[in-house]
Amino acid sequence: MITFSRKTLIVTALSALSLLFAAGPYVVAQQVEEGKRQRVLPVAGGKYHVLPATLETTQWGWLDPKEPPKLIVSSGDTVAVETMMHSHDKVQPGITMEEIVALRKANPGGGPHSVTGPIYVNGAEPGDVMEIRILKIVPKAFGFVFNLPGKEFPTIGALAPEMPEGFVRFFYLDWEKKQTEFKPGIIIDLQPFPGTLAVGIDPNDPSPRKGGAKDPMAPVSTLRPWKNGSNMDINELQEGSTIFMPILLQGGLVWVGDAHCRQGNGEVSLSALDCAYREIVMQLIVRKDMKLDWPRMETKTHWIMMGFDEDLNKAMVNAVRETVDFLSKQKMVPMDRYEAYNLASIVADCRVTQVVDVRKGVHCMVPKSIFVKK
Repeated sequence: MITFSRKTLIVTALSALSLLFAAGPYVVAQQVEEGKRQRVLPVAGGKYHVLPATLETTQWGWLDPKEPPKLIVSSGDTVAVETMMHSHDKVQPGITMEEIVALRKANPGGGPHSVTGPIYVNGAEPGDVMEIRILKIVPKAFGFVFNLPGKEFPTIGALAPEMPEGFVRFFYLDWEKKQTEFKPGIIIDLQPFPGTLAVGIDPNDPSPRKGGAKDPMAPVSTLRPWKNGSNMDINELQEGSTIFMPILLQGGLVWVGDAHCRQGNGEVSLSALDCAYREIVMQLIVRKDMKLDWPRMETKTHWIMMGFDEDLNKAMVNAVRETVDFLSKQKMVPMDRYEAYNLASIVADCRVTQVVDVRKGVHCMVPKSIFVKK
């Protein structure tokens, strides 16, 4: 056995400390590079991956099915994804409304959102379902809210013609208290969720393609929610929730961004309390035993069905139809569609998700508590 004297240990420790200080710049450089490295660790049920947000891994305003995957994982793996603020992180504290407007005009047809991805999931095929479990969300230190000037953007926002001037305000996010101050006397509890969570695009999506292209596999804007999810802005998609989305392209192609830290149903001014995430941790599971036409969610207390359309009334019809389909096909208590339709009228809480993403959204919430154990 080798033993060391107290003096030897002290000298060794001091030598190591001096080397650490001497190597300070090198250590900092290594920390910066570490953020760019892919790290894969084994975890129960799969592997754990890290996907940082860089200009290489993050796209501004478009979902491009031809974009090379930034990460390849297997079904059951867990991924910690970093996200950026809007417009490739150009929206930072101190930005002016004029600069925000210029950024909006700099990407014609595209959304303002920065989305990290795509993530390719081995074995995911069209016709399968992607189950995405939101395990953890850790936001960065600031957020902001804004409306565009109605005099230039008269259709963006529920009251855009009444709000001719733009408005922007930044907030420090206190994650010890999970709160922020809107202004003195108004405190907001923070409830983070991804405004945009998508799988690969639907080739049959009627959305216009980038640059007016006619190719059904041309990039689709992040503005409109659709069968592949995208800009759903559903505020129930918080830590602990699960979303199921129909897989439309090989590999699934998962994107996430447009991070929100709080949003009311409707998102009426255009933005939520928008922010960015140090990490959103998701488990990605390919479900070959499920078939879906539209996204569907589950929380601890509710099943949630969604509908999207440029016409809010049609979005409502779509969400109700999805709810009736869910109730009539569930196995806990069998029922026909007439029973399901009337049960939905009694218990389903249908809410306006948002009215500012070209396609409006409605989501209907069915409480799990109505199904009693026999």
